[in-house]
Amino acid sequence: MKIKVAKTAGFCFGAKRAVDMVYGLLKEGRKAATLGALLHNPQLVEELESRGVRVVDSPKDTPEGHVLVLRSHGVTAETEEEIGRLGLEFLDATCPFVKKIHHLAGCSSKENRTFILFGDPGHPEVKGTLSHCKGPYFVCRDHKELQNLLKSHTELTNTPIAAAAQTTFHMGEWEKCLETLKKVCTNASVFDTICNATAKRQKEALDLAKSCDCMVVVGGRDSSNTAKLRDICAGQCRTYLIEKASELPTFSAGLSVGITAGASTPASIIKEVLVTMAEVNSTEQNFEEMLEESLKSMNTDEKVHGVVVGISPTEVYVDVGRKQAGFIPVAELSNDPAAKPEDIVKMGDELELLIMKTNDQEGTIMLSKRRVDAMKGWDIIQTALDNSEILDGKVIEVVKGGVIVLWESMRVFVPASQATVNRGDDLNEMQGQEVRFRVIEVDRKRRRAVGSIRSVLREERRAAQQKFWEQVEEGQEFTGKVKSLTSFGAFVDLGGVDGMVHISELSWNRVKHPSEVVNVGDTVTVYVKGLDRENGKISLGYKRAEDNPWVKLEREFPTGTVCEAKVVGMTEFGAFASVIPGIDGLIHISQIADHRIDKPQDVLKVGDTVKVKITDVDLERHRVSLSIRAVLEDEQAEADAAAENAPAEAVVFSTEDAAVAEEPTEE
Repeated sequence: MKIKVAKTAGFCFGAKRAVDMVYGLLKEGRKAATLGALLHNPQLVEELESRGVRVVDSPKDTPEGHVLVLRSHGVTAETEEEIGRLGLEFLDATCPFVKKIHHLAGCSSKENRTFILFGDPGHPEVKGTLSHCKGPYFVCRDHKELQNLLKSHTELTNTPIAAAAQTTFHMGEWEKCLETLKKVCTNASVFDTICNATAKRQKEALDLAKSCDCMVVVGGRDSSNTAKLRDICAGQCRTYLIEKASELPTFSAGLSVGITAGASTPASIIKEVLVTMAEVNSTEQNFEEMLEESLKSMNTDEKVHGVVVGISPTEVYVDVGRKQAGFIPVAELSNDPAAKPEDIVKMGDELELLIMKTNDQEGTIMLSKRRVDAMKGWDIIQTALDNSEILDGKVIEVVKGGVIVLWESMRVFVPASQATVNRGDDLNEMQGQEVRFRVIEVDRKRRRAVGSIRSVLREERRAAQQKFWEQVEEGQEFTGKVKSLTSFGAFVDLGGVDGMVHISELSWNRVKHPSEVVNVGDTVTVYVKGLDRENGKISLGYKRAEDNPWVKLEREFPTGTVCEAKVVGMTEFGAFASVIPGIDGLIHISQIADHRIDKPQDVLKVGDTVKVKITDVDLERHRVSLSIRAVLEDEQAEADAAAENAPAEAVVFSTEDAAVAEEPTEE
C-alpha cells in the first residue's frame, strides 16, 4: 500500500492560535472555559476536558474564577455585549479571517449595501457574521440557492451588494457564484474571504484524490471544512471520513491511499492514523517533514500599508490588501511593554508596517509597527543629539545600571549616573514617570541611544534658583515638598531651592523630632522668615501666628478666669496642668489645697482634671500661674456670704399656746 499525505493537513492558523491560547492559560495555572466546543474535533475537546477545561453554552454559565475563551468561529455581537455586561474575563480566539468578515458585514450596512453571505446558515461563524449586519442580508448555501435568490428578488440586479463567503466555503461553488454575480448584478462588491489555508487545502485534496485509489479525511464530523474536504475527494475516488485511527477501514494491498485532514484536526490524531496504517514507517518521517516545512516562515523586510480591522488583548488584525490575514503581535506594536493595544491603535487606523514573517500554508502575515516607527526615529533622534534638544519621554523599565526611557517609539538607555540629580537615589521610584532628557550618544550599528536626565534637571534647577532669588521676599508663602528631616528641622524643596524649617518653627507645641509634625514627601505651605542671600540660605516658618496658643490664652483666658485643667506633670514644688493645647500652667504646692500638704502627690496624680483659677499670666516669659486653693477659697467665701444674708428663722405660736402662756404659774 502506498500512502500519500497532503502537505497542509492539520491545524490551520486560527485553530492552532485558539488551542495555544487555552494551553497558555493552563500553563499559567489558570482555569479556562470555552464558549461551545473550542474546535469541531471531539478528541481534542475530550483531551481539554480531561485537563479541567469546561465547555459552557452561554456566558452566564461561566464558572467563577474561569477565563472564558471565545472559539475561532467567533460569536454574535449580542454575545459580545452580554460578556461585557457580565464583566467576565475572556480571551478572544476568533480567527482573524472571521474578524475580517465581521468588519465587512458591518461596513456593508454603513454603505447601504445588501449583504450576501455564502455559507451554512446554521454554522456559528455565519451566525456571528450576520449579527454584525444592521441592514438587509441574505445567506446562500450554494450556487443553486443564489440563482433562486436572484429570481425571487430581481431588484438585486441593480441594488448595491457586498458579497463574502464563509471562510471554509467550497472553492468550486464560490467560483460559480462569482461568475453569476458578475453577470447578473451590476453593482456588486465581491470580497474573497475564503481562508487561504482552506483554499489551498481543498486544492491539494482535489489533486491528491485524482492521483489515488482511496482518500482518508481525518477530522470531526461536525467540522464544516472537514466535510468540504470529504465532498471534494468523494467526487474523485472512494473517500472515508474518520475521527480517529480506530475507525480506519481495511485496505487491499497495492492500493494508493491519500490522507488529508481538516483544519481543526490535531497533528497527534493524524500521526496516530499514520502509525496504524500499513507501511507507516517509511511515510511518517515524510509527513513530519511536511508539517515542519509548512510552519517555516520567511523574513521579507517589506513595508506595507494596512488598515486595522480588529483589536484583541494580544494582537491587532490588519487588512493589507492580500488574501493572507495580517496580524501584529502586541510586542510588535510598541516599545512600551505596559501599553495596551486599544491605547495605541483604533479600528480603521491606517498604518505603515514591516512584514516580519509570512506563512503561506496558514495564510498569515506577521507584521511590526514598532520597527517602522523605530526606523523613522533614528533620524529624528540623531537630529536631537546634534542640536542638544531636550525631549519628553516616559520611564518604562528599570534595568541593571539605569533606566529605559521611551520617546516616540525609541528606547533610550539612561545610565544611573545620568538618571537623577543625586547619586544613590532609588531608580525604582522613576518607574512610569514622565521625564525630560537630552540625547548624549547615538550608535546606529548597535541600535543604541543613550540619554541624560540629570543634565536637564541640573539646568532646570539652576534656572529655577536664579529666578527664585530674583523674586523671593521675606514673608512670602510657598508650597513645597519635604525633602529630608534632621533632628533640628525639616528641609523643604521650594522648586529648585531648599529652605529649612527649624524644629521650633514646626509647631506651637513641644516636639522632640520633626517627624511628629511632617514626613518626607509631604506637601506643605511655608513662609520665608529670613534670607541669607550671600550664603544662599533660607529660614522658613511653618506654624501660623493665628494658631499661637498664647494669643488665644490672652484673648479667651484673662487673669482671674476659672477653668478646668488636666494635670500633666508633677514636681516637688507643685504640679503642671494643661490649660489649653500648647500651654501648661504651674500649680504651686501652696496652691494645691486649702491646707498644708507635704507633697503634690498627696492630693493629685497625672491625668486628674481639676478646677483652677488663673492667678497670673506672664506673656513675655510664657508662664502661667494656677491655683486650686483660690477656687476653694472663693467657693467657701460665697458659701459664707450666702449664710450671712439668709433671714433669721421665725417661731410661730398658736392661739391656744398664747392663752396657756398668759396663765399665772403656781409657786
